[in-house]
Amino acid sequence: MSGQTEQTATADLLRGALVDAGIEHEEHAEGQFLCKLPGEHKLATYCWLVVGRHALLVQAFVCRRPDENVEEFHRFLLRRNARLYAVAFSVDASGDVHLVGRLPLHAVTADEVDRVLGSVLQYADESFDPLLEIGFASSIRREWEWRLKRGESTRNLQAFARFADPERTPPPSE
Repeated sequence: MSGQTEQTATADLLRGALVDAGIEHEEHAEGQFLCKLPGEHKLATYCWLVVGRHALLVQAFVCRRPDENVEEFHRFLLRRNARLYAVAFSVDASGDVHLVGRLPLHAVTADEVDRVLGSVLQYADESFDPLLEIGFASSIRREWEWRLKRGESTRNLQAFARFADPERTPPPSE
């Protein structure tokens, strides 16, 4: 099969697989799909599927570069990479975190698209809170305090109450 024909066939397969799976998506250009994957911890993970000449690029933004504890943050990502399927955590030139992978076009099937998108969603979602805790704890604490002072809800910060809520934080050991 010629490169162009294989690319067209892969784009057609992706269109059908995304519709059949009920995945919210937009096709921004021929063979360039932006998928919205709803999560629990990270409310939505946006994942690009881009059909190239020889491979399907999979790329999803996870979170921005950390404000603090950069070395521990990157160690967490590298340890996670050892257990991932089809994608790996990557850091762009700005330090922002993405999940990135490539599949040869001949390996792209509806089942594989489902498996890869499921992996992206799982890895982004289950890593989100730990990444925020490692790389943004000070910001989260400040946000918690700011909301309390203004009488605003901290409901969407409850995953971080263990370290952000001064009433829950145990006193330092003496």
